[in-house]
Amino acid sequence: MEEYFRVGVVTSAHGLAGEVNIFPTTDETEMFKKWKTLILEQKGERREIGLEGAKYFKQMVILKIAGVDDRDAAERLKGAELWIHRSQAKPCGENENFIADLIGLKVVADTGEVLGTCTDVLQTGANDVYEVTPENGKKILIPAIRECILEVNLETGIMTVHLLKGLLDL
Repeated sequence: MEEYFRVGVVTSAHGLAGEVNIFPTTDETEMFKKWKTLILEQKGERREIGLEGAKYFKQMVILKIAGVDDRDAAERLKGAELWIHRSQAKPCGENENFIADLIGLKVVADTGEVLGTCTDVLQTGANDVYEVTPENGKKILIPAIRECILEVNLETGIMTVHLLKGLLDL
């Protein structure tokens, strides 16, 4: 299982006081107001940073990072990634998993047939769709609905699915 999750990317400076615009890569953007520290990764190096405040504008998060007090310092952070430790993440609800934990799972049909490996999770709005890549490389898309996803067992690394009629014909 992944120990760290990426939660955002610095896109630009915001204003003159050292704030930065963040493109969030998490669905839980309200957590930016709760986190006191994040890990900033830039040019292959990681360091812990303190947060002094967070606010929201459209699809962006505006952060005030401790020690970043002017526009020049904020501009130097452009492209940096923000990470949290798994322990800082909002817990998953029932029948929910972190996307990072699904990637790499072996996907097996309820008939026993090994379908391949979960290689991506597409977030469509209505429901997620799991991309499964078999050995032949022809991708299978499985909707993440209860009728299809029967079990996700992170301990064994296996996702058991039911293929609805016609799903493999698409």
